[in-house]
Amino acid sequence: MERKVKAFKELLDIMDELREKCPWDREQTLESLRKLTIEETYELGDAILKNNLQEIKKELGDLMLHIVFYAKIGSEKGAFDMGDVLEGINKKLIYRHPHVFGDVDVDGSSKKVEENWEALKLKEKGGNKRVLEGVPVAMPALVKANRIQEKASGVGFDWEYKEQVWDKVKEEINELAHEIDQVDKDKIEAEFGDLFFAMVNAARLYGVDPEAALERTNLKFIKRFNFLESQTLMKGKNLHEMSLAQMDEIWEEAKRGE
Repeated sequence: MERKVKAFKELLDIMDELREKCPWDREQTLESLRKLTIEETYELGDAILKNNLQEIKKELGDLMLHIVFYAKIGSEKGAFDMGDVLEGINKKLIYRHPHVFGDVDVDGSSKKVEENWEALKLKEKGGNKRVLEGVPVAMPALVKANRIQEKASGVGFDWEYKEQVWDKVKEEINELAHEIDQVDKDKIEAEFGDLFFAMVNAARLYGVDPEAALERTNLKFIKRFNFLESQTLMKGKNLHEMSLAQMDEIWEEAKRGE
């Protein structure tokens, strides 16, 4: 514990020095750091998907730097400092885990924990905060859909049995097929959205992170396509000269090599 506290204090001291003596660090604002923080968060996500523990450690350090940076700017504005940030999250965690720090019984159910968490969040605002208010507007659509559904589920708005979601998925597929037949681009787009939303719901109900699942497929496609391209170049050709059948043959070879 002493080593951790010492390292954290050193980071705070380093930030004080950087903010005072480094021209770049002095120029940064809450707004200028925002896009960099988003980038760092995605880099951490990439490291997690690759299960690269050393890279995860590195990216966590980068994110920690940003947190300390924001707190330093907050202290300069007289709004908050690192102590306020830590005391705030400590208080929140204790309040929202009455089954750990209080006498609430959840019968070992993570579902009940989530429901309690959402109920306590609403109570904190005196019941004036709407359930979906906390979902960031700028959040990517796939991640946002999942978060919306989690929040709705947290107050009991969910399927009684997870298997029921497949009827909804089939319904959306049929509605999409109908609009495709009608050749109405606007309605086709709307039905694609409904189908994606239903599939995100299905993934959530089966304990799958839809963002991670799709990114896994993206990475798999990139790997196979890169193999296809490299094999094509080795034959002295380019992809424009290959027939679909020839590309499919190499694609299957890529799949077999996984």
